[in-house]
Amino acid sequence: MTVKNAPLSSDQINQLVKAALEVRARAYAPYSHYQVGAALLTSAGTIITGCNVENASYGATICAERSAVVKAVSEGFQRFEAVAVVTQNGGSPCGMCRQVLYEFNPGMQVILANAAGTVIHTFTLHNLLPEGFGPAQLE
Repeated sequence: MTVKNAPLSSDQINQLVKAALEVRARAYAPYSHYQVGAALLTSAGTIITGCNVENASYGATICAERSAVVKAVSEGFQRFEAVAVVTQNGGSPCGMCRQVLYEFNPGMQVILANAAGTVIHTFTLHNLLPEGFGPAQLE
């Protein structure tokens, strides 16, 4: 489902980045030491956060973005307007996270920030995953 997103205010962006920065500190990353925090803005205006949780069996690792989505869905939210992702250097979501986010709103705004909380880049998820596969392809 694609949601028509209104532009986020600078206050909303700051709140999302702050929430992602705070949850990043809780990341469990003993192998890569690459802590990631994510904050989803739901269509209801609620912010749901998640951090990466690594595992010695690397395939069992869950990224911050997917952690936030799973948490949001389990709390009853399925419509998202934006996601802020905070990493040491402002890195973007991996392919699997892009796909999971795309499921819920290809048009959501993606905000990338570094560990200082500086916004590095913003764009829509569709720009990160052009011609993505989603629910519409199953119709």
